[in-house]
Amino acid sequence: MVRLLGPQDRLLTRLEREHPEVTVAVRGNLVTLEGPEDDVALAGRLVQELVDLVRHGADLGQSEVSEGARILRADPGRSLTDAIGEAILTARGKSVRAKTEGQRAYVDAIDAHTITFGIGPAGTGKTYLAMAKAVQALHRKEVNRIILTRPAVEAGERLGFLPGTLTDKIDPYLRPLYDALNEMMDPELVPKLLATGVVEVAPLAYMRGRTLNDSFIVLDEAQNTTPEQMKMFLTRLGFGSRMVVTGDATQVDLPAGTSGLRIAERVLRAVDDIHFSRLTSADVVRHTLVGQIVDAYTRDDEQQGQKLARAQQRSHGPQGQRGRRA
Repeated sequence: MVRLLGPQDRLLTRLEREHPEVTVAVRGNLVTLEGPEDDVALAGRLVQELVDLVRHGADLGQSEVSEGARILRADPGRSLTDAIGEAILTARGKSVRAKTEGQRAYVDAIDAHTITFGIGPAGTGKTYLAMAKAVQALHRKEVNRIILTRPAVEAGERLGFLPGTLTDKIDPYLRPLYDALNEMMDPELVPKLLATGVVEVAPLAYMRGRTLNDSFIVLDEAQNTTPEQMKMFLTRLGFGSRMVVTGDATQVDLPAGTSGLRIAERVLRAVDDIHFSRLTSADVVRHTLVGQIVDAYTRDDEQQGQKLARAQQRSHGPQGQRGRRA
């Protein structure tokens, strides 16, 4: 019951928010729902499915409640365990799994394709799930090593002004990968795997000239690659390897030029065994405000784009034409 309701009954609050016509009361292990018959039936179905998820070892959060309510509204007979998926792996007593249908489709695409692009906003689990699949593949002996890489793009700071050696300067760019790795594996084991090369975390520039066989390779923050860097990375693919490329095309930190991620999506869309999986604000599994923030920025970008288009039309209208003729 504690796992079902969450700390300070947060999941209960989310359940009431998803079904405002239903009153929820909890006493001991008994959950009582009161309200209109159809609403109570749907809310009761959601509670049953959440209980099943808990019994399957899921660590519930508000995202599971919201996504579960959305799925059951569309299809009350659907099983959330089937819709969201089984755990990818269990690490340090915590299961790692897809938490939305979009994430489930992304994970399934990684299983089905040699190269998978995960494109979506912050908080959608692109990198986290890709790394979970990499660790799973290593545990299953499907690959011999994991390679995690990302471009070291200067976002306002200059590498030369950072203290320490080149490794010390680059480490902050790779720290998110180390953090996720330590969550999914025994922290005492990670240094040994890094020392033996079974797990490698390196800047994208270190991939040049290599052929990566029997490896699970994850490229993070791919929106900050140049077209040349993206081509270089993708052509490192060797026999028995899989690649996952993750990025958010709306968060490009390149000082100038075109993002390699955008070019790759246009050039490779029709290539067999390469899949582009798109995640949206509905797949955000951070704080519920993150999804709303993403949507707000998306709407603003669209409005600014429309204003720019109208301004360009005015500048190319009859007056603009006369101005050019004059």
